[in-house]
Amino acid sequence: MRHGGQILIDQLRIQGVKQVFCIPGESYLPALDGLYKSDIKTIVCRQEGGAAMMAEATGKLTGKPGIAFVTRGPGATNASAGVHIAFQDSTPMILFVGQVSSSQRDREAFQEVDYKKMFAPLAKWVAEIDKTERIPEYISRAFSIAQSGRPGPVVLSLPEDILFSKLEINDAPKVEPPKQMVSEQNVKEVLNKLSQSLNPFIIVGGSCWSSKAAINLGIFAKKLGIPVGTSFRCQDYIDNRHPNYAGDVGIGINPKLLKRIKDADCLLVLNARLGEMTTSGYSMFDIPKPKQSLIHIHPNPDEINHVYQADIGLVCNGADFIEKAISLPLENVHRTVNKERKAYEDWQKPVTTPGSVKMEIVINHLSAALPDDAIITNGAGNYNGWLHRYFSYKNWRTQVGSTSGSMGYGLPAAVAAKISNPEKEVICVSGDGCFQMTMQEFGTACQYGLNIIVIISNNSVYGTIRMHQERDFPGRPSGTSMLNPNFAELAQSYGGYGEVVRSSNEFPPALERARQCFPPLLTATFLMKACWMLSSRVGEHTESVPPMPSLPPAP
Repeated sequence: MRHGGQILIDQLRIQGVKQVFCIPGESYLPALDGLYKSDIKTIVCRQEGGAAMMAEATGKLTGKPGIAFVTRGPGATNASAGVHIAFQDSTPMILFVGQVSSSQRDREAFQEVDYKKMFAPLAKWVAEIDKTERIPEYISRAFSIAQSGRPGPVVLSLPEDILFSKLEINDAPKVEPPKQMVSEQNVKEVLNKLSQSLNPFIIVGGSCWSSKAAINLGIFAKKLGIPVGTSFRCQDYIDNRHPNYAGDVGIGINPKLLKRIKDADCLLVLNARLGEMTTSGYSMFDIPKPKQSLIHIHPNPDEINHVYQADIGLVCNGADFIEKAISLPLENVHRTVNKERKAYEDWQKPVTTPGSVKMEIVINHLSAALPDDAIITNGAGNYNGWLHRYFSYKNWRTQVGSTSGSMGYGLPAAVAAKISNPEKEVICVSGDGCFQMTMQEFGTACQYGLNIIVIISNNSVYGTIRMHQERDFPGRPSGTSMLNPNFAELAQSYGGYGEVVRSSNEFPPALERARQCFPPLLTATFLMKACWMLSSRVGEHTESVPPMPSLPPAP
């Protein structure tokens, strides 16, 4: 006889789950009991949003559903931030939410929420397990849905009585998500279209990619002489040193790259959604029919023709398409990408910005000093402008960022990345505002001895919003200034190590000290004056920024 919580955890073990992220709650105590002697790692987080983001990042990194457990009501609402990221980023994830007992449903019991209504716009499937004997069925289905087609989050509600009930029941076998097929005929049709075009371009993004796919894409692009751009926060989908890589197609796009894409006569889009970020606010192409021939390959049929009408639409994984394509004889059409590659390399040359700590120099050094497989995580904020522009990603799944633009993502993602890849260096690049959204999860890193490095670009403002204020309401900053803690001392208070970098030349030795440090390290990179990327009035209107706190001298 097993109680429902034990049955649930046994199903996760069968599905290959290695770790779960949680905030403990009395609403799912039997599940916690099931984890007691399980070989599944239980990572206790500090806030449900952080737990859900860690689960989402695990899904990104592994391609398998990341798992989070949260309690009912406030726990679920906090966790919704991570579910939203998984939805917009097409990441497999399963969120388990404790629920009131079935006998108390629909009475507005303590912390009761109707999760089917709450999560309906944010998840692929939301369900409540109504009988203990159906737990294996629901878990099996959840894993299939989360991974099939366009991956995404699933939310399962767990009534207390369902978890406490005991019975004899058989486990469900490990589920294999349905596979999509791409025919040789379809591939030849696309290749024929590309061979007839004079100025084609490839955009890759979305999910369902792999290290093998990244290599295959490089082979495909080189043989056909086609430049490749990566969608927002998908820069690691091809080695950025590849001669056909032309840059990222996202926020702050290289103007020359933007013009190149607009001038293309044929676009091959692999797994990317052609959303706002990839299309510069839907201004890059005509709606509904782009002037370019559009070949859209995506695992979700609903995405093709969603905004832009495709000349050829294939419902399959772009990685499978590329693998099939390079198995066929590829006609070398003798195109060159020298112009596109030079534009990218010129774009990577540092442009000097104000302040004693110049982030363009910091990121350039970071890119050169770290091993090729180092994982960089980030959240949302203007500091990402430097990261996107100046960091060169060499290997698949070395960039872990939220395409949904969720602040606070970088630190939880770094925790998840280090758990999934303990042998790799993991660096979180964050802004001061972004970091403080989830900075309590630094305690999670310390608790589990995770050697992560956090680099904070500190300008004491919500930089992105201030930038928009400067544009729309010049000279009238409002609601964007912050008084920050001493981040170095914050790290030390957790038992980690903190250091303040006051000038660009202090960063390289500080980074080396960080890399040799056993406990988690928080490196606070303080910009001594406010700087906003992409602003035409950089450094103006700083009078409302609070003074910097008194800091200890750097070691």
